[in-house]
Amino acid sequence: MNYTMYGEVDVFISNYTLLDPEVYQLWIDGCSSSEAVKQLHQRGVTQETGASYDLLSSDVADHYRTYSLLERLLHNPPKLDEQISFQLEHETKQFLIERYYEFDDVVIRELLGKKLSSRHRKDLDEVSDKTKVHLKSCRRQFDNVKRVYKSVEEMQGSVVTNIQHNFLLSQELAEKYGAVVFIGCMRFETGKRKLQYLTFSDFLHCARVLMDKWTYRCNRDPDGAAIDDTDLDREFLLDMRDLRILLEKDKEHKHLVCQKLKPKLLERSYNELEVNFRAYTRALVGMACGLHRGRERVRSFFVDMVERFIEPWKQVAWSRVDLSHFLEAYTQSALEMDVLREGELKHAWERYMAVMTSCLLRLFHS
Repeated sequence: MNYTMYGEVDVFISNYTLLDPEVYQLWIDGCSSSEAVKQLHQRGVTQETGASYDLLSSDVADHYRTYSLLERLLHNPPKLDEQISFQLEHETKQFLIERYYEFDDVVIRELLGKKLSSRHRKDLDEVSDKTKVHLKSCRRQFDNVKRVYKSVEEMQGSVVTNIQHNFLLSQELAEKYGAVVFIGCMRFETGKRKLQYLTFSDFLHCARVLMDKWTYRCNRDPDGAAIDDTDLDREFLLDMRDLRILLEKDKEHKHLVCQKLKPKLLERSYNELEVNFRAYTRALVGMACGLHRGRERVRSFFVDMVERFIEPWKQVAWSRVDLSHFLEAYTQSALEMDVLREGELKHAWERYMAVMTSCLLRLFHS
């Protein structure tokens, strides 16, 4: 009898997906395949690798096909984490998601305050021309903001936590999207001509402070989870009505403020403060007392900040240092007055002025 010997052979087939971060970034930036090849060639990739231009073109086209297939999964990041079609390491998945959802501040600044509608998406060529960001990238950023906003606007709890859970973004990027969602939910006016000098970073700073101090974020349920932080704390807004007592005691308040500021301000600035103190305190206290009256008052928050405070102080040539000294003295002097001895009113004042101080100093560009 003849015996045939069979040896055992282990076979492993892998469809491990290779990604080139440089090519991926060019795809993210909205470059076409041919534009990407041209840029890589200009960067000296063909010289460094010894590859021909045609080979580079073929390689980039292959990468672009892969990214196009991955894109539908990137629209729902948890699916990318769960799928098995593409063999990707966890770190690679996070890299793909984070880069895909990153945005240009100048582009998002143009989108703030606008409805994320199909009509505005069609107008993105104007945004592209103004920001010098590729139209395809502007569309990606528009769609990402709209997708995140629609997914989390009705959810309870921390908007940043919800974004992290649903889109697997880093804390830093989730906070940026959270601020954009907050600004959208509050319908803040951001497009007025007098606000055009403000950058996305300015709005991001103010949104973070507002969310931290004026929303329900500081209220927590028995389990310690944060309550909704995309709307202002109604009870706090109502409490601020009682701050009008400061207008009745404005002479005492003025005396304490001037006492603190006389050694710190130039004579010209000090004299100007003495003359206009009543106007400034009417604006600051008046804004606090009026925020409860409806969304329209809240919506005009940034316009009011510029019209009521920034422009008048610029007109009398205040410096940012002058403003900082004034806000510190103004806040502290009120806390020393008997009318704010009551716990709830004192807390409302501190909560109000913490936001006003932080936002005014940020919006007061030199």
